[in-house]
Amino acid sequence: MASTLDLTPRATSARGVGSNADVPPVYTYTAAGSAFARATQPDYYGWIEHVRAAAGCTRPIRLAGQLLTIDSSTGRVLDQRHTDAMPDAAIYTACGNRRATVCPSCAHTYQRDAYQLLRAGLVGGKGVPDTVAQHPAVFATFTAPSFGTVHVRAVKRHTCGNRKRCDCRPEPCHARRDAGLCPHGQPAVCWARHEPDDAVLGQPLCLDCYDHDHQVVWNLYSGELWHRTKQAAERWLAKLARRRGIPRVEVVTASGNTRTVPPMRLSHGKAAEFQARAAVHFHALVRLDGVHPTDPTAVVPPPAVFTVADLEDALRHAAQVAFSTPGHPDRPDGWPIAWGEQLDIRPINLTGDGEVTDSMVAGYLAKYATKSTEVTGHRSVRLTADTIGDYADPDGDHTARLIDACWRIGRPTGTPVPLSQRTRDPRHRPGFVDRWECPDCGTHTRYAACPTCVADRQASLDTKSTKPATANPYARLRRWAHMLGFGGHFLTKARRYSVTFQLLRDNRVAFRRHEHQDHEHLGRQLVDEHHEDTTLIVGTLTFAGVGWHTTGDALLANTAAAMARERQATGREELAHELSATPAGTAPAAT
Repeated sequence: MASTLDLTPRATSARGVGSNADVPPVYTYTAAGSAFARATQPDYYGWIEHVRAAAGCTRPIRLAGQLLTIDSSTGRVLDQRHTDAMPDAAIYTACGNRRATVCPSCAHTYQRDAYQLLRAGLVGGKGVPDTVAQHPAVFATFTAPSFGTVHVRAVKRHTCGNRKRCDCRPEPCHARRDAGLCPHGQPAVCWARHEPDDAVLGQPLCLDCYDHDHQVVWNLYSGELWHRTKQAAERWLAKLARRRGIPRVEVVTASGNTRTVPPMRLSHGKAAEFQARAAVHFHALVRLDGVHPTDPTAVVPPPAVFTVADLEDALRHAAQVAFSTPGHPDRPDGWPIAWGEQLDIRPINLTGDGEVTDSMVAGYLAKYATKSTEVTGHRSVRLTADTIGDYADPDGDHTARLIDACWRIGRPTGTPVPLSQRTRDPRHRPGFVDRWECPDCGTHTRYAACPTCVADRQASLDTKSTKPATANPYARLRRWAHMLGFGGHFLTKARRYSVTFQLLRDNRVAFRRHEHQDHEHLGRQLVDEHHEDTTLIVGTLTFAGVGWHTTGDALLANTAAAMARERQATGREELAHELSATPAGTAPAAT
């Protein structure tokens, strides 16, 4: 909600509701007082313009340093600016957080970018060829299996017009004739008809019967399960192509070798969503593409014999994939990882009509890309040994037991060897020795160690990952305990599905730089308006802090940003109304 505080003091001295020109003494330690003190400063309008790029951000990043504009051909410094001469002696930039609960403004920008990215993969645009609209595409939902009985709201037949505001009468939660007790003495039946905002939805009927260990491990390996599912679908399609007599395609790899690949491949855009029971499930836009023999990055149509039905059959076949995790001291045979029984696959209609359209699914996935674990009632930053006790409890509620399972299963499982008992590599004495021949490579040398073998060994070490290897595959559970075991990205895509977020951000930056330029007077350049092809902007900026200086600054900046968003929304609505009211074949009147 936008603040109703005046952005500037009123010039009149009239008293009344909303007037801040004649008021009692202002205390600057309050939000209204600090906002009043900022608004009465002479450079207020310059400050508002200075922070406009991050005005709506909740926790902007403050940078301090110097900006140099350099001529790339001569190296001459054309312009020099330092943050000491700017308002607040800092440059404000938006935090860019995707979570709506952390920064609504940045999350809104991320959501709109995600919408454009996902929709471009279905209909083209933004650098994606328009021919993708002819590719078979489906909207698939993969859910997690059951780890125990939880409270649900089941509606067998919807009569409402809007599922978001469903007021249909649900069925009883868990109605059973043989009502009894679970082994732990808790009721195994629930006759309640839960409302959509009921707090018990997603909570287990019996916390002790629920398999919290299995759920956090499933969340951890859900990304690997999706990877294997996509591989299984592509293999099923490859077998189908071989049965239909479609030859494989020869492609040239990056190393220059030639290999044959199936004539089609899958490209996807995927969003993860937490259910109320704190289990992850995936919504995926899956598109079937062809393979170009000479350009591996090209997006081409698949063979004409493949249809949406073939793509749907491939995904249903791949949804049966399952595997077991490595052994753990608590469970030597590991945990089984597989999809749940609920699998929904629907074809996407690109004409704008039908049950599932491109705009609807792109907006649906973009919405969930800004969410996290809020639906479970848990929100925290990364947990450490000092803070785990505040959230984990083996006898607590549902989320507390999940966090405890993450910390317990992710514990170190091996016994470290004492330093005194570890083997040490032999160290050669400095200086030369008698001439000798290396038995491994045959090099003759007077060094104590063969220089050829040492160089080869060092080269092999340089190619290895510097990330320390761990023998415990469950160690990541402690790192992602605040995410209830899920350590993947909430929005992922295949490389060839669509463009990148970086491309969209670069285009937005370029548009804003030229938004207020007068194209009629291109010959007259200001001092700081240099041609981008011949100049470079070199910045030596350092981190100066996070957040606004005062609560009043945040109030004023966020209010200005909210008013700007309202003006933009009103303008878009008026433009859409004007375009809809304009007869076909005529241009709208210029304003």
